[in-house]
Amino acid sequence: MSEKFDVIVVGAGPAGTACAFTCAKNGLKVLLIERGEYPGAKNVMGGVLYRQQLEELIPEFWKEAPLERPVVEQRFWMMDKESVVTFGYKGLEWAVEPYNNFTVLRAKFDQWFASKAVEAGALLINETVVTECIVENGKVVGVRTDRPDGEVYADVVVLADGVNSLLSKQLGFHKEFRPDEVALTVMEVINLPKDKINDRFNLEDNQGCTIEIFGDSTKGNLGTAFLYTNKESLNIGVGTTLSSMIKAKIKPYELLDYLKNHPMVKPFLEGGESAEYLAHLIPEGGYHSVPKVVGNGVVVVGDAAQLVNAIHREGSNLAMHSGLLAAEAIVEANKRGDFSESSLNHYREALYNSFIIKDLEKYKDATHTFEKYPQYFKDYIPMLNRAASKFFTVDGTPKREKQKQIMRSMTAEKGTFRVLQDIYRAWKAVK
Repeated sequence: MSEKFDVIVVGAGPAGTACAFTCAKNGLKVLLIERGEYPGAKNVMGGVLYRQQLEELIPEFWKEAPLERPVVEQRFWMMDKESVVTFGYKGLEWAVEPYNNFTVLRAKFDQWFASKAVEAGALLINETVVTECIVENGKVVGVRTDRPDGEVYADVVVLADGVNSLLSKQLGFHKEFRPDEVALTVMEVINLPKDKINDRFNLEDNQGCTIEIFGDSTKGNLGTAFLYTNKESLNIGVGTTLSSMIKAKIKPYELLDYLKNHPMVKPFLEGGESAEYLAHLIPEGGYHSVPKVVGNGVVVVGDAAQLVNAIHREGSNLAMHSGLLAAEAIVEANKRGDFSESSLNHYREALYNSFIIKDLEKYKDATHTFEKYPQYFKDYIPMLNRAASKFFTVDGTPKREKQKQIMRSMTAEKGTFRVLQDIYRAWKAVK
């Protein structure tokens, strides 16, 4: 631990490992520090991995990575208490190489991904907590760990220590995040035989399905739930912003139990055995919450930089790409022998010119809007379900009259002006 490295990466999640892998592949001496028993032991994501960003690092990774199923169908549910309006897309072009995305189990995937960084030359140390950055003359020069004689030095320290990044907070890069800037997600892995999964989701062996669920899955609070297929298990989870949980006085495990017993969800889980239960904070603040990401001798990547697109449920791909961009800036800084903030600022420039920040900027007001105006989840999704029920119920009423009745019932509840105002506000938040 007394050695000096070119790069120290704190956190072996997708962002940290992508950075460590790229730096090591370019000949830098890299130390990758993970606080868990192994990479993935303390990580949770919905279970979907997008191909593009990982393939930039490891071409044709799907031939060796521990993936579950290529996703061929993505469903979206607008759920009420006893009904659901559903739409989505199923495409068999996603069932063949190079695929679009995959379901994964993080405990398996993160270990494999970290092993690729080790193969590239990085040194991985598990079960080690970084307690603080070592700062000398205004520059980060290393980290202090909980190991005996645990000070270790490097030209650059990469902070990939997750949403609640105490290290970047220590450096003054951000303040304590507000409850509306983070979400708490709870997830359960439920073992279920492959043939039952295929039958219930209308899939073949090497095909997967994802279901994103809105509305009653969070009891009308801001957030989403999900149900994803693995080879012989299901990932089911639900998350809401901490502010919503506090206001509604909801306990996360109660919300998950409510979801599992919902009449629209329960049949998919019947006969399954609970294998694992996880909980994790997810950054939800978006564009306005992105902290300072570059300093003298230090960069911030992934969840620690609040790089999650909550609207599209994208996180791991953004994390990996930010890790790659950071590594490319570090490699160039190493060539110059200059690790100052201005030198490493190439990372920030690349990040803000990438799809990551452009997408976050597009949806910069979405979370705040839906948090401030809860009627979108509490009122409009139930209204949509009632409208669908009325329209598809055959009772002798002419369809044109049904349409008029539906419109009258929607505007009667809210008023025509308010409905139009809400539609415009939602469109403006996501346009």
